Amino acid sequence: MGRFKRNKEVLFSCLILVFLVVLPTPLVTAECTCDEENEDHDKGKAMKYKIAALISILVASAIGVCIPLLGKVIPALRPEKDIFFIIKAFAAGVILATGFIHVLPDAFENLTSPCLKEHPWGDFPFTGFVAMCTAMGTLMVDTYATAYFQKHHSEGIQNESGDLEKESGHEGHVHLHTHATHGHAHGPLLSDDQSSLLLRHRVISQVLELGIIVHSVIIGISLGASESPNTIKPLVAALTFHQFFEGMGLGSCISQANFKRVSVTMMGLFFALTTPVGIGIGIGITNVYDENSPTALIVEGVFNAASSGILIYMALVDLLATDFMNPRMQKSSRLRLGANISLLLGAGLMSLLAKWA
Repeated sequence: MGRFKRNKEVLFSCLILVFLVVLPTPLVTAECTCDEENEDHDKGKAMKYKIAALISILVASAIGVCIPLLGKVIPALRPEKDIFFIIKAFAAGVILATGFIHVLPDAFENLTSPCLKEHPWGDFPFTGFVAMCTAMGTLMVDTYATAYFQKHHSEGIQNESGDLEKESGHEGHVHLHTHATHGHAHGPLLSDDQSSLLLRHRVISQVLELGIIVHSVIIGISLGASESPNTIKPLVAALTFHQFFEGMGLGSCISQANFKRVSVTMMGLFFALTTPVGIGIGIGITNVYDENSPTALIVEGVFNAASSGILIYMALVDLLATDFMNPRMQKSSRLRLGANISLLLGAGLMSLLAKWA
């Protein structure tokens, strides 16, 4: 019950973060200070592409996040198998390229736009500053959240041990043995190291989902608000693959976290629906949204920079460093080679998508 409560709190935080992204968008009205680029606007044709994008991204996101979660059905995809390391390395490469190639350049473009005032936006590299602060903030959240969960987990074990001692004091050794056996019947007890690792995986998966949904909402709103078929058409395929690969990365982390089925379903649905919901919001605010207005540029730039900081930190520290320094990886040259090739392939394919997205 305590675990589910903590998961609910994290998901509630995710919802708050989405509202923080979404709420400023109605404020982005016709306050543009720059001339918009000449584009071929066709509302009818653009709407068809938006609907196609919404459906294809939803399906691709759902499939991507579900593939690593099929370990219970497909033994080869279980976290203890070598192939899981290969898949996770590919997914980590995708997430790393997303942060460096897709999100961070967009943030630089937003916050260095000529539509913004020279002071203060031209006086200081806000994009790098926000990304750096967010990376450090993610480290702090990572550290404190892990310490908090470990503390409460240890207290729970101590309380259970105290209860067992009290029962044994009243009813003798035989009852204690029966009670312990009964506890094992409900599920295997984890060692301290296993418990700490499980808590780390849970923190990683939840923080990673926060970083992913931030830029997913922004991507969706930008696509949904556009009225140019020439802009939307190449984005449909590119973003479909983008969300599919990103879903694989998130799904890999969720599968290692060993959440309950309800929590896994909620996290998977939340990821799959974020971009389509963003597209729907973008469609709804098409008439008032202006991507060149100072407000839109600042909001998008700051959130993109923050998202890139989270994704880069998570990919390098919590995904790649953890797995590549794993004793199992260090002992197997074949596994190291496969993981390195998979990492380069994931980062390379995601970087290639930047040509269209």
